[in-house]
Amino acid sequence: MSLPNDAYLAQITPILPVKNVLHALEFYIKKLKFELVFIDEERNPKYAGIRRNNIALHLQWQDASEWGISKNRPMLRIQVQGIEALYKEYQLMGVFHNHTSLEEKPWGNLEFAFYDPYMNGLTFYHSL
Repeated sequence: MSLPNDAYLAQITPILPVKNVLHALEFYIKKLKFELVFIDEERNPKYAGIRRNNIALHLQWQDASEWGISKNRPMLRIQVQGIEALYKEYQLMGVFHNHTSLEEKPWGNLEFAFYDPYMNGLTFYHSL
């Protein structure tokens, strides 16, 4: 078996921990306009995949005992075309927290950020 000369990283699919997969799906599908790709079972799912455009995420149920442990939650940075339109879309859906705003950052990005219902951080950005 021969290996390719150059490695190519094609895609990343983060797995976000959630307490309730159905509740998380409702947020990501109804509010953030992701589409369901798969779900492991209909009534009491433990794992599901969603997608919007080229961004795929997996949602995985985590036992309540794991939430008692103080640990950092995942933070995702998602590059966007049409960031102003996406900001307005999510603003209308009521997903933002009190201090969420579209801001130009010193590192040359226009971005906004908020947390999903399970404190997974989502930052959407466009390079200026």
